Amino acid sequence: MRGQLDPQSSMFHYFSPDSRVPADHPLRRVKRLADRALGAISGELDALYSSVGRPSIPPERLLKAQLLIALYSVRSDRQFCEQLDYNILFRWFLDMDLESPTLDQSNFSRLRERLVATDVARRFFDEVVNLARKQKLLSSEHFTVDGTLIDAWASFKSFKPKDGDDGTGMVDFKGEKRSNATHQSTTDPESRLMRKGNGQPAKLSYGGHVLMKNRNGLCVDILITESTQAEHRAARQLLTRARRRHIHPKTLGADKGYHVKEFVGHLREHAVRPHIARIKDRKTPGLYGQTTRTEGYRVSQRKRKRVEEIFGWLKTVGGLRKTRFIGQAKTQMAALISGAAYNLLRIAKLSVSEVKA
Repeated sequence: MRGQLDPQSSMFHYFSPDSRVPADHPLRRVKRLADRALGAISGELDALYSSVGRPSIPPERLLKAQLLIALYSVRSDRQFCEQLDYNILFRWFLDMDLESPTLDQSNFSRLRERLVATDVARRFFDEVVNLARKQKLLSSEHFTVDGTLIDAWASFKSFKPKDGDDGTGMVDFKGEKRSNATHQSTTDPESRLMRKGNGQPAKLSYGGHVLMKNRNGLCVDILITESTQAEHRAARQLLTRARRRHIHPKTLGADKGYHVKEFVGHLREHAVRPHIARIKDRKTPGLYGQTTRTEGYRVSQRKRKRVEEIFGWLKTVGGLRKTRFIGQAKTQMAALISGAAYNLLRIAKLSVSEVKA
């Protein structure tokens, strides 16, 4: 017998969002991990708000919403708020019932102002890394460092002279020489003109740098700098912060961009074996044949390519191919949230793999 459509739906529905999410849905493991990390920084979140006045939207909910934006490649806060109005999975992840009003994009703007003014985003990222440490997924052994370029939210046409000429009206750029020393973007003054390599177009961008644990491919740290800053200098900042967090790498893999005497010497001073790809005919104290001929060096050179998986995910899924924010501080905040989302996925998958094994 053929069923008939009933155009008049029921007025009342008695079910919870949790009952609609499959028991084996991968987001369940991510949610548990995210709640644990947010619980660890509850004190820092309390300090962001006054003890009197009208209650705000819980900051945990807004931070978890930022994770969803990264995990599901949502293009904007406004689009996420529209999806939240009908997406039961999103409401379940944010601990919202079906009758709760959706969020407003202005809520995220106010949260970012607080995150940029404090160090909460980085504390959240560090707590996610600590979850990996507690599950024996992180150790002080073999690491890799690498960098990439992140396009700034600024047009090349906004790159104008610093002498005060705003360039309004029709401007002929043909034959004009432009450099970071004489020009600056009027849209994002902190961005810098940089090219990836010979033959590539120069773009306004930021530098993105990652420290990766070789064994599990976890993103241990992420740093946003000016695109003109040397990669090895950014790597030194990453290693300094790692030591403060009681992470002491034994080896560090990197590409030829890090084959610099200053950087190799820094690694040797801190008892880190430099597993750096060598530039032909360049002799550097500390990077001898007794290091590059070992099996460990060859393994590091293979493993270091896994860092491209992190960059690939951050750019194609996490929304960092081109930043949606103006300024280095906000781009750093977005990178930490996306990096935390990547790590939550990795930890969830690795935990399941170990249980099955």
